[in-house]
Amino acid sequence: MKKSAIMAAVLFLTMTFVAVCIAAVESGQLTVKANDKLFVCNCGEKCPCETMGRKAGKCSCGKQMAEVTVSKAEEGKAYFTMNGKERSMSTTGKYACACGPKCDCDYISQKPGKCGCGKDLKKIE
Repeated sequence: MKKSAIMAAVLFLTMTFVAVCIAAVESGQLTVKANDKLFVCNCGEKCPCETMGRKAGKCSCGKQMAEVTVSKAEEGKAYFTMNGKERSMSTTGKYACACGPKCDCDYISQKPGKCGCGKDLKKIE
């Protein structure tokens, strides 16, 4: 009896965590922490699309994304080093991947385009 109660609690917590993660991506929020690996747009310091996600692909401007390691994450921004310079991007996108609950690419962008799984990014309302 005790074992099944513990298993039920673990299952409940796991499902709650998954639901929160899905809701965060669909709302245009990408949750990141230091040492996370991300793929970010590689179009330069003044990047207007600020596309980022957890899978390799092309950003909304068409350039190949680059893999980076998050050095710090705070107040809606992810910081990383690219081409020898520290950069930051917003972790809140105007567009997000629309591939549904099984999404593992977690793409967000400030411009429309495609996400890592090939689906169109959807505008966040």
